Amino acid sequence: MNTGKSSKSWNTIKTNDSWAIFKMMGELVKGFEQMSEIGPCVSIFGSARTPKDHPYYKLTVNVANEIAKHGYGVITGGGPGIMEAGNKGAFEAGGTSVGLNIDLPFEQFDNKYIDRDKNIKFDYFFVRKVVFLKYSQGVVVMPGGFGTLDELFETVTLVQTGKVGAFPIILVGTDFWSGLFDWIKNTLLEKFENISASDLDLIHLVDTSEEVIEILDSFYDENNLSPNF
Repeated sequence: MNTGKSSKSWNTIKTNDSWAIFKMMGELVKGFEQMSEIGPCVSIFGSARTPKDHPYYKLTVNVANEIAKHGYGVITGGGPGIMEAGNKGAFEAGGTSVGLNIDLPFEQFDNKYIDRDKNIKFDYFFVRKVVFLKYSQGVVVMPGGFGTLDELFETVTLVQTGKVGAFPIILVGTDFWSGLFDWIKNTLLEKFENISASDLDLIHLVDTSEEVIEILDSFYDENNLSPNF
């Protein structure tokens, strides 16, 4: 066993890890500086694979359109599918349209509805999520896959634990989300008692853009708009 060679390789990894911190810091600084000038926004999460003719794509355009008309900007992951629909709805309403893009081997490319000066690039998923949540005054979660579920549960966890300020978390599409919500209620809460009953109140389950706007406006009739942490 050549421990000398292994030690050199391990030391190289440690050195590279240390320098990577500066790249992470740079992404955070750039994201914070750009987003702090944009104003109140709502993030829309959802699948990159949703085609343009799908009902959820069309619903997302409508939701984002109404969000923009009510004075909020729209933040998405900047790619295709639901992300494109969210940016399209905001763009067509004349609202702020932000894209937080990430380099991926598939599924990710900039959509054409992002404001040119609000297309921000990231290498690190966790930095991107920090920027999403710091500058979101609400989160609208459309149907999606693993990435969407990751974004949803991280958001719920941060609000539940008080690590970010409370804001509306809205799941759109009862036919898609009701099974998951029932599992959370019946299994996590009632069977295993892994969450509190009040945790269910963190999530709203709706089907229309009107319901989304009603939840957002009702919340901010009683709360100030500000960054979350």
